[in-house]
Amino acid sequence: EVQLVESGGGLVRPGGSLRLSCAASGFTFSTEGMFWYRQAPAEERELVASITSAGDTTYFLDSVKGRFTISRNNAVNTVYLQMNSLKPEDTAVYYCRRRNNWGQGTQVTVSS
Repeated sequence: EVQLVESGGGLVRPGGSLRLSCAASGFTFSTEGMFWYRQAPAEERELVASITSAGDTTYFLDSVKGRFTISRNNAVNTVYLQMNSLKPEDTAVYYCRRRNNWGQGTQVTVSS
């Protein structure tokens, strides 16, 4: 059974940082591209970042470029989203995805 478990969300002030983790199991993690999405209230879910299986190619949503980085550790089956210089508009539930499998999400709230 595929499982994706996100963690690391929370409440942070504008300008702060958080690192999200997504622990994966039930498939061969090192062969799969991984994705981070987010969904704000009353908004559609949007792709924030992605990373190839080897970690050599990444994609970022324009609004997070230069602030977010995505990385992975295939030895521990985990993908990360480092979020710096957070803004209130980054507030959302953040989800990890592999193919059509989704995690339960982790809430990120950026507020003073």
